[in-house]
Amino acid sequence: MTQSKIQTLRELKAEMLAVVRGERVVPPSAGGVSYESAGAVLRLLTAENRELLAVIDKTHPESVAALARQLHRAEPNVSRTLNKLEACGLVRLREGKGKAKIPEVLARRITVDIDVFGAHDRISLV
Repeated sequence: MTQSKIQTLRELKAEMLAVVRGERVVPPSAGGVSYESAGAVLRLLTAENRELLAVIDKTHPESVAALARQLHRAEPNVSRTLNKLEACGLVRLREGKGKAKIPEVLARRITVDIDVFGAHDRISLV
């Protein structure tokens, strides 16, 4: 299970500057996936994007182009979506033959823990 951090860009910048100034140690989550909000991740999980993830998991396409053909979608649109999913830690695009990128699903389950009284939301990827 991968624990992800939710923080605004302003909070991330403040954290990074505090580390650089030596005011705090590098947090264990540094370099990991972070989200501006739980809602941002949930908005990315549309029915169409969940179908895309399911097709990757089921068919293991050899490239983004092959995935786009399976989905009957334009390759640039599929590529853009995959880049967003990769930034959230849900997929990985590894090197294939030539310039091809091979999509792989990294998480099958997402758990969102929302603190309704504060800013301590958490997202876990499994």
